[in-house]
Amino acid sequence: MPETRKTIGLVVHGGAGTIERSEMTPEKERKYRGGIEQALTAGYTIVKDGGSSLDATEAAVRVLEDDPNFNAGKGSDFTSAGTNEMDAAIMNGKTLAAGTVANLKHIKNPVSLARLVMEKSKHVMMDGEGAEAFAKANGIQLVDQKYFFTQHRWDLLQKTKAAEKAGPSGSKKFIITDQDLHGTVGAVALDRDGNLAAATSTGGKANKLPGRVGDTPVIGAGTYANNATCAVSGTGDGEFFIMATLAHNVSALMEYRGMNLQAAAQAALEQVAKLGGTGGLIAIDKNGNVALPFNTSGMYRGYVDPNGKFVVEIYK
Repeated sequence: MPETRKTIGLVVHGGAGTIERSEMTPEKERKYRGGIEQALTAGYTIVKDGGSSLDATEAAVRVLEDDPNFNAGKGSDFTSAGTNEMDAAIMNGKTLAAGTVANLKHIKNPVSLARLVMEKSKHVMMDGEGAEAFAKANGIQLVDQKYFFTQHRWDLLQKTKAAEKAGPSGSKKFIITDQDLHGTVGAVALDRDGNLAAATSTGGKANKLPGRVGDTPVIGAGTYANNATCAVSGTGDGEFFIMATLAHNVSALMEYRGMNLQAAAQAALEQVAKLGGTGGLIAIDKNGNVALPFNTSGMYRGYVDPNGKFVVEIYK
């Protein structure tokens, strides 16, 4: 019998940005907290029952993709052309195998297609029509673009376009927070076999150019997992996360500098900030320690503490 460990863990996030208490209605806060709790329940049930960290992260992210309050799957942002284009990634810390997808328009749960790419293709990354043809060939049903329509994301696109038109002087009229401009969902987990996994999914940025791909499906930028160190999922200014190779950086600082998870996560995020980027990340190490740093006023986040208690937080 292989030795099974007692330590398991799960952390999820639903995006970071300017999330002010004053802007948040109790009803809105309930919805966000509820979504994070549901994702924790889905993922934690799996690792608690001896399932794999891969299954747990995929399940947790699927819950958030199906929740219209988060910018992934159902609640995805609109491009400047009024379309939805989604990216996702999943990574196995045991083998370093990964699957990522970008520029999807008809896939209900992008994270599951990312996993399919990892397990059923010879590739790591697939995008657009090719990825959707691969999905179809493997029995994944395509959905109409209408499925992804949510009124608040559509209104946000109009607001963003108006602010852009008004230029710097007129943009005060249109209060657009960075929470509006980038949201992502993600999960990291440690299972009883000591395997780490990370999964991330996003609808991108409101008013982004069609074809823009952020950090989410870039392994080592928005998503990374390695049993030797940690699993990481990021959310924030994708372009800066890519330039700073944020997620792999956390792992590298632990591996080569001997930093602990908290210090490594903080240092990696500081490099993003130096470039001018904002956001946050969630991470878990091989011992079940967790880190959830962010440099915005809030990040939708939750984790399961060592006693199995759910902790859900929004603000600093």
